[in-house]
Parts: sequence; C-alpha cells; structure tokens
Amino acid sequence: MACRISELVLEASDHERLAAFWSQVLGYVELGREDDDSIEIGPADAGFGGPRPTIIVSPVAQPRPGKLRLHVDVSPTDRDQAAELERLLALGARPVDVGQGPDATWHVLADPEGNEFCLLRRRLDPV
Repeated sequence: MACRISELVLEASDHERLAAFWSQVLGYVELGREDDDSIEIGPADAGFGGPRPTIIVSPVAQPRPGKLRLHVDVSPTDRDQAAELERLLALGARPVDVGQGPDATWHVLADPEGNEFCLLRRRLDPV
C-alpha cells in the first residue's frame, strides 16, 4: 500500500489573498470554509479525494519563522514557460534568487506571502 497527498495546508497572514492567488495559478475554485475561516480550494470537478490534492489556506497572526523546508514545483499545461511566467507575475508572484544561477531551466518565484515555488519548463498534460 502507498499514500497519496490529499491536502496541502498553507498558513497565511492574508489567507483570502493567498487562496485567490493559488486558485488562479492552479485553476482551482473555493470548495468550502471551515469554522476557523480556513478556505479549501481545489479542482471544481473533483474536490477532496480526486487525483489532485486540495489546498487548505488557514489564517494565522504570527509571521512565518523562516524559510520553508518544502516548496512546490508547477509546470505549464496550456502555454510555454515564458507565457506562464508572465501570467504568474501578473497574478502577484515575484522572482526570487535562491542561488539558482543563470543556467537554470526553471524560474524561482514567491507567492504573495513569500512562499517560494518553481515554474518548470516542461509542459504537462492537464489532469
């Protein structure tokens, strides 16, 4: 037996903004809200338990203590990397230098809360 990632949980000082950002990046929709005002986003056609994990964006008052030890890699599905980079920057992502060097085939970005993620070059088929 094996496990599958069903949910990712992000804590955010502006959870509404972060949920909106990642919904636009991934083509997700708001699936629901919890009593603590956490927002669950995911694929409109599958929701929780589908082939793609949902994301819970939870409000927190404390600042992030330091660099996250986990980051997400995303790949374009319907355009090339350059066009997807433009789209992500227009949504509020910003470039980040983590020492990747000029020969990197990926772009390191940060979401509106400063969480780093990478935009890879290879295009994937949508799920």
